Amino acid sequence: MLYQNIKGVPDFMCDEYKPKATKYCVCIPIINEGNRIEEELKRAKKNNINQITDIIICDGGTTDGSTDGRKLEQLGVNTLLVKKGAGKQGAQLRMGIWWALNRGYEGIITIDGNNKDSIEDVPKFVEKLEEGYDFIQGSRFIKGGQAINTPIIRYLSVRLLHAPIISLTAGKWYTDTTNAFRGYSRKYLEHPEVKPLRDVFITYQLLAYLSVKADQIKLKTCEIPVKREYPKKGKTPTKISFFKGNSELLKILFKNLFHKYDVKNGE
Repeated sequence: MLYQNIKGVPDFMCDEYKPKATKYCVCIPIINEGNRIEEELKRAKKNNINQITDIIICDGGTTDGSTDGRKLEQLGVNTLLVKKGAGKQGAQLRMGIWWALNRGYEGIITIDGNNKDSIEDVPKFVEKLEEGYDFIQGSRFIKGGQAINTPIIRYLSVRLLHAPIISLTAGKWYTDTTNAFRGYSRKYLEHPEVKPLRDVFITYQLLAYLSVKADQIKLKTCEIPVKREYPKKGKTPTKISFFKGNSELLKILFKNLFHKYDVKNGE
C-alpha cells in the first residue's frame, strides 16, 4: 500500500506481513545492508525478539535483495516500510515513527540494521518503557556495556566530542550519544514541544534532537548497558563518510545546541 502526502512524512510503501501483535515495536532503518540485516534478524528470532516486539523494517531504498518479502517474513519481520520520498535516515525514522504511532504502539525501540548492536537486549528497553521512562539510551560505555573492536577514531570522536556536546545540550551526561539503539515512549514522541514529524529532519538531525529534547522538557530518561561490536577486519559498517559526513554531523550538533530544531509557532 502506498502512503502519500502526509505532513512531515516521506511518501512510502507498506508491506504488512502480520497485524499488530505487541505493545511496543522495534524500528530498524536500513539501506543495502546485505547479509548484515539477515544475520541481525536471525539473532532476533533466535532470542524471540519478534515475539516480544513487532519488528518494523524502515527501508531507504534497498537494491541488494536483502529486503525480499518472503525472506523477511520468515525471519520474523512484521512490516516492511519502503521510503519513496526525499530524505535519508531522518526521513526513514519519521516514516517509522508515523507508522508506529498510528498503529497504536506505546513505545518505539530503534536499532541500526548493520548487525553491530546487541538486538538481544531489546527486552531491557521494553522493561524501562514499562517503568515509565520516556527516553532510554543504549550505551556500550557504562557498567555492563561492551565496546568491542571500536575503531580508535570513532571511540575518541564519541567520547571527546559528540557525547560532551550532546550532554551539554541535554543538561545531562550521556556516554554513547551516536548509538542509535534507543527507546522512545509514545508520550515523548507525541509531546507538543517535540513534534518529530517535520521535514527539517533529513539525515542525522532527528537522532541528535531526540537525544536531548526529553531532558530539556523534564521527561524521564536513562542509559542502559548494551553491546556494540565492530568487525575485526574489513570495512567499518557505517553510512557516515569520514570527512564530509563528520563535518555535516558537527554542524547538526551545534545547530542542536543552539535550539535550531526546536518547535516554532505554527509548526
